[in-house]
Amino acid sequence: MGKINKVVSTVWWNKENYHNLRNLFSDSEFVYVPFYDKEKLAEEAKDADVAIVLGDVDNCLLGENSLKWIQCDHAGLNGSARPEVFAKNIFVTGAAGRSAPVLAEHCIYFMLELVYHTKELLAAQEAGKWGVDGSQKWRGLYGRKVGIIGMGNNGRMLADRLHAFGMDIYAYDYFPIKGYDYCKKFSHANGDTIDPLLAECDFIMLTLALTDETYHMFNAETFSKMKDGSYLVNLARGGIVDTNALMDALNSGKLAGAGLDVVEEDPLPADHPLWHMENVYLTPHCTPQVPNRDGRTLEIIAENKRRFEAGEPLINLMKESDATGSTGAAASGGWSKLMNSDMPKEQIEKLPLDKYLGERGWRDPSEWNYLD
Repeated sequence: MGKINKVVSTVWWNKENYHNLRNLFSDSEFVYVPFYDKEKLAEEAKDADVAIVLGDVDNCLLGENSLKWIQCDHAGLNGSARPEVFAKNIFVTGAAGRSAPVLAEHCIYFMLELVYHTKELLAAQEAGKWGVDGSQKWRGLYGRKVGIIGMGNNGRMLADRLHAFGMDIYAYDYFPIKGYDYCKKFSHANGDTIDPLLAECDFIMLTLALTDETYHMFNAETFSKMKDGSYLVNLARGGIVDTNALMDALNSGKLAGAGLDVVEEDPLPADHPLWHMENVYLTPHCTPQVPNRDGRTLEIIAENKRRFEAGEPLINLMKESDATGSTGAAASGGWSKLMNSDMPKEQIEKLPLDKYLGERGWRDPSEWNYLD
């Protein structure tokens, strides 16, 4: 920790955000390298202090170099939490929290779909039918109990919003929960379990990390403890939920429904029975972005730069618990497919990268690589 003399970056950002990133490190040499040019990246990293990379920590950064901090431009660090990365004894951080507001919205989207029986309403609209049988028994969110498992960035944003909805909130986290006095708080560190949430809550919201400990945390036994007629929403990772056990709970009527943005098989096969379950709402691991998501990442980098130089603990720091062994789901985004492909860099250069990664509006770093 201390002075940053050189930064190397591979992130796929627009001119404005790259210019701001370059200005953030105004006292440092700043080098851009295309993410697919791993040979050049390894060479530039030899005398660099910081690498800001598009995806996970690539093996090309694990050779002989002077790196002290690697920032990964995405939230989950499961793909980087490998023994060989920990062996480098450097700081690895991620962008967790940058999309928390819209991830919280996504959770509420599922909740509203479930309680408003959206599939039935849309079918009635399509048929020109006024009224849906049984709608007089439907209940909204106000006054109902919701359990949030995982009070990190996403869980806290969700709690704030559901509190405004007038819901009775139960919150569980591995560590003690600071603040949020309007919640009934439980934590592993205090010897609590999730059982009170399962027994009492109408909704269980999953916003926790996937680790070896949380893999299949929701299995047949867990579902048997849930309140009859309750709902499950998973905006975390697919591996936290045993899919077969979930379908059994839904088919038996133990659960009234589920909202799933993530599943164990990603992408979900077209012939999978989850697609056709009337009480399941699915989105294909996609959440609308916050305005200027990269700008929010820049805020995280700026704070960590300050902490790095001051010798303070970094935020979003990779931990041993991020290593999920065989339970971790492989990243499936466009950047991951490109970075993990066997295509030579000359072939990748010819691809319409803006189509896969988004438009960035520049071709040469000289368009942004200057100081104000």
